[in-house]
Amino acid sequence: MHGIGNDFVVIDAINQQVELTTSQIRLLADRRYGVGCDQLLLVEKSSNPAVDFKYRIFNADGGEVAQCGNGARCFARYVYDKGLTAKTTIAVETASGVIYPSMKSGGEVTVDMGLPQFTPSNIPFVTEQQSITYRLPIANRQDVEIGAVSMGNPHAVLLVDDVNTAEVNTLGAIIERHGQFPERVNVGFMEVVNPSQINLRVFERGAGETLACGTGACAAVVSGIQRGLLAREVKVKLPGGELVIEWSNDNASVWMTGPTTHVFDGEIAWATINSN
Repeated sequence: MHGIGNDFVVIDAINQQVELTTSQIRLLADRRYGVGCDQLLLVEKSSNPAVDFKYRIFNADGGEVAQCGNGARCFARYVYDKGLTAKTTIAVETASGVIYPSMKSGGEVTVDMGLPQFTPSNIPFVTEQQSITYRLPIANRQDVEIGAVSMGNPHAVLLVDDVNTAEVNTLGAIIERHGQFPERVNVGFMEVVNPSQINLRVFERGAGETLACGTGACAAVVSGIQRGLLAREVKVKLPGGELVIEWSNDNASVWMTGPTTHVFDGEIAWATINSN
């Protein structure tokens, strides 16, 4: 499946027993030897009776992460289309809390992504005091200004004049592993077109640049609002497509709406691909 180009292998771990090693996840994510994906999503039962499903996310490098916005939309579409639920709004347990995706017409899904976190220890981000923006020192380079926010996973947001010429892969890789982000960080490069529209590219930790990043879109809009640059509802144009992000007030959840696409179903024969 994919959400505007951010692609996923989605596995039903409710009706079959699934135990994946890090090397198996990396193999599945490999675009030459496996299926190919940015993230692998596991659909599991929740131990909480008030919650419909549990949602686990693994990056292409095999590392487990707490949240993925495009993945959340695809997750909701998957469980609905596969008949695992008849509900159009579901409660889904993630490592960062419960989210509530809602099916819309035309395959679009709206997700309550929860409250953004700015407290440095909650991101996590190492700094002396909380601020709207921070100067981040880069070895052998000029310092860069970032906004730091967590949407269930850490994000650094940089303002750029033009996303097409931004140093997404080189600077993104440096910031991803910057010492002030102890759990690494997703790096967003945001170009403000007008208060209601931005262009965005995201270098995701453990995956590199992806065609779209839902939590990255949320983080960029929230950071832009905090800086006084954006309206409360913003169209986010990413390389893979568009999302609409709404943050109605500083004490509200961030809402994300966007499309989902089912590409194909398949089976993996481990003995076959491991021998190649």
